[in-house]
Amino acid sequence: MNLQTFRYAASGGGNTLLGLIVYYIGFKYIFAEKTFEFGFFAFKGHIAALALSFLVTFPVGFFMSKYVVFSDSNMKGRVQLFRYLMICLFNLALNYILLKVLVETLHIYPVLAQVLTICVVVLFSYIAQRNYSFKAAPEDASKS
Repeated sequence: MNLQTFRYAASGGGNTLLGLIVYYIGFKYIFAEKTFEFGFFAFKGHIAALALSFLVTFPVGFFMSKYVVFSDSNMKGRVQLFRYLMICLFNLALNYILLKVLVETLHIYPVLAQVLTICVVVLFSYIAQRNYSFKAAPEDASKS
């Protein structure tokens, strides 16, 4: 395993664990497994917990990716942030769809469903972050 993959696994694993903890606390205690009324819209407890988890893990994940995992990237920070946001929003949508299916159709307990969903999203996320958000510029052939 190369150093970048190790760093991704360590920081991503830590951020994933943080997200799961925030999800659990949000679902179980903040939203009390009930529907959360948000003005004109209502979120079921498991979806509200997903939104809370995203709001916490997005900035932590970007910071770790930019400064720890993909520090060799010479792309401008705002470009990285925009690309990271696009991938995270796709991951959020994928997570949302999978949670809806697992919890509301297959009746799997939400915390377990979130764990299963994380397994799918993490694989996509690594490939996308590595090859899109924080892609390192190709090395100059004249330097060889």
